[in-house]
Amino acid sequence: MGFIKEFKDFAMKGNLVDIAVAFVMGGAFGKVVSSLTDGIVSPLIGLVGGSDLSKYKFTIKPEIKDEAGKVLTEAVSIKYGDFLTAVINFLIVAFVMFLIIKAINSMKKKEEAAPAGPSSTDALLIEIRDELKKK
Repeated sequence: MGFIKEFKDFAMKGNLVDIAVAFVMGGAFGKVVSSLTDGIVSPLIGLVGGSDLSKYKFTIKPEIKDEAGKVLTEAVSIKYGDFLTAVINFLIVAFVMFLIIKAINSMKKKEEAAPAGPSSTDALLIEIRDELKKK
């Protein structure tokens, strides 16, 4: 029974739950970024090259067809457009994560900069001093 309790304590720690929530949100955010890149960024970049960025490829071996048009061997291509799209996705996610971490760090600095006020000992000494001044 100790093993199950230990696992339950581990699974219910705040950090583990936070990581799980972040993992789910990251997956959803990745889909949003992929949609942005595939639907907006790649076509705009493709305006320069004349086609969608994800369709860029370098064909090493072209496909071979017979007289009837049936494909005998498939083409072998390096799909560098897909790679560039993935790099753009990564850069967008990395930039957004940078902005989030920067905002969190600035909030932490504001919390640290706020004066905590006197400790209980100092408050007691201030009270004693004020009483002595009255006399």
